[in-house]
Amino acid sequence: VSFLKNYKEPILLSCTDGVGTKLELARLLDKHDTIGIDLVAMSVNDLLVSGARPLFFLDYISCGKLDIQKMEKIVSGIVTGCKLCGAALVGGETAEHPGTMKPDEYDLAGFAVGAVEKSELIDGSKIQSGDLIVGIESSGPHSNGYSLIRKLYLENGALPSDKQALAFISDYLMKPTRIYVDPILKLLQKEEI
Repeated sequence: VSFLKNYKEPILLSCTDGVGTKLELARLLDKHDTIGIDLVAMSVNDLLVSGARPLFFLDYISCGKLDIQKMEKIVSGIVTGCKLCGAALVGGETAEHPGTMKPDEYDLAGFAVGAVEKSELIDGSKIQSGDLIVGIESSGPHSNGYSLIRKLYLENGALPSDKQALAFISDYLMKPTRIYVDPILKLLQKEEI
């Protein structure tokens, strides 16, 4: 396979994930342009745990009723996420589920495939006393814990009326999940992890 030509002994890894209930905030705010970045990030960041470089990505979008403008924003975010990690968006599926989902509801799932050189696979077997732990600043809660976040910040499932709380939700909680591919792969070139 031509995309593996630079590997001597490639190990293919795959991940699948979704965005979870962060989608409900996107729906309430009618903010759909960054949720696709979250989708890509959740899978490609999981590949990094083993040292794998993302190669390609596929998406699955289910919705109550297809809204072309909303879907364009979602897919545009997915494309941005793929560009940020160097993965090719090779396909996907969009499905309407009338009667089982409300017309304005949607759900996302993503699938990423990556590769790592067999000799560079990170499996945790080399961890030992005295190793350093390096922290990289996150963009916030990423796409985890949003059931609790919604319980804390929404008022009976609706956006709060308080402008400061609304700004916090929109400006901080909706920040897309940081894609760590570039800094981690650069670090892997310099240090053994």
